[in-house]
Amino acid sequence: MIAHLSGTVAGVGLDGAVIDVGGVGMRVQCTPDTLATLKPGEPARVSTSLVVREDSLTLFGFGTDDERNVFELLQTASGIGPRLALAMLAVHSPDALRRAVATEDIKALTMVPGIGNKGAQRIVLEMKDRLGAPSGPATGASSARRPAPSWRDQVTVGLVNLGWSARDAETATTAVEAEFDGQEPDVATALRAALRKLSKQ
Repeated sequence: MIAHLSGTVAGVGLDGAVIDVGGVGMRVQCTPDTLATLKPGEPARVSTSLVVREDSLTLFGFGTDDERNVFELLQTASGIGPRLALAMLAVHSPDALRRAVATEDIKALTMVPGIGNKGAQRIVLEMKDRLGAPSGPATGASSARRPAPSWRDQVTVGLVNLGWSARDAETATTAVEAEFDGQEPDVATALRAALRKLSKQ
């Protein structure tokens, strides 16, 4: 198993990045939050999880070992594959997921596209004893994350990758931008705000 990559960021795309490790370009798929920390030409270290399928080998990258571990744990629940697990981490931080499961916050879990009430209830039932207790504060956990220079693009692409149409994603991102009144928000905060708007439609 490839546990992490350390190298130079060769490029950042819509849903992933290429990291040059000893002359070999390794492509990793990431959440918008992780992508926001990767800058072309700069050194980077990402924790990784290799998902093996009959017809593919896909490497998923994360900003922390905790995110990677939660990603892998989520896939032990019924009906959760790597795509849905990545979507869950795009919407919620690891501690937010732990908190939602521990408090049986179905509403928070159903903010993730592809998870309905029954799916959320199943996740709570199956993951309550696996994810552990949240380690961070209940609020402000995302404020320390590094903001993205092109946060609008990151949020819009993140929403599209999570299953929303490009039009809906752009509309929600524009609405979020108005709320911040010219200030550049944290990508994860903006993404969650956009998802809240979309969930009310």
